[in-house]
Amino acid sequence: MRFMRVLLTALLVTGSACGGNSTSPSVTNTLTVMLRDSPFSDAKALLVTFSTVSVHLSGGSFVTVPLSGGATTRTCDLKKLTSAQDLLGTGALAAGHYTQIRLVVASATVYFDNASSGTTACAASLSAPAGRSAPVVIPSGEVLLNREFDLTSSITTTLALDFDGDQSVKDTGNGTYMMTPVVAVVSVQ
Repeated sequence: MRFMRVLLTALLVTGSACGGNSTSPSVTNTLTVMLRDSPFSDAKALLVTFSTVSVHLSGGSFVTVPLSGGATTRTCDLKKLTSAQDLLGTGALAAGHYTQIRLVVASATVYFDNASSGTTACAASLSAPAGRSAPVVIPSGEVLLNREFDLTSSITTTLALDFDGDQSVKDTGNGTYMMTPVVAVVSVQ
């Protein structure tokens, strides 16, 4: 325990001696957001493009969690996440108490005839499969998850999210689909 205190003190002194920004937190933690799915069963592929992942710091504001690979968007084929999970975003955040997770969905398209090619479930962009497709309207464009969690210094915390495609995507008739995203936080580790 004494060794850990000495090490932490040395790291804090070294960080401040290097001219760090006084408004930045001195103790950070890595937050990783993983995504899996219970997919929309009528589709061969369901490509959903996320533009932002953020978390709300208690007493503060929403803090952006960088998308994987530093991309500006991350597209996931939810059909490929039925028995697996993939990285949505990860980054260093201030230690503290967080109260919400926010996902901003930029677009979604459902494909009926063919699965997407390749084995990658999520990437900066995915190729659309051939065949019949339909855009999916997303009225709000965002999902707010009220799940509190704590980030403590020097520990990686992983949030596992489950996107429920069958509950999220509805056929509204005349080839029109609407998404009201149903996402659950299944674990915080």
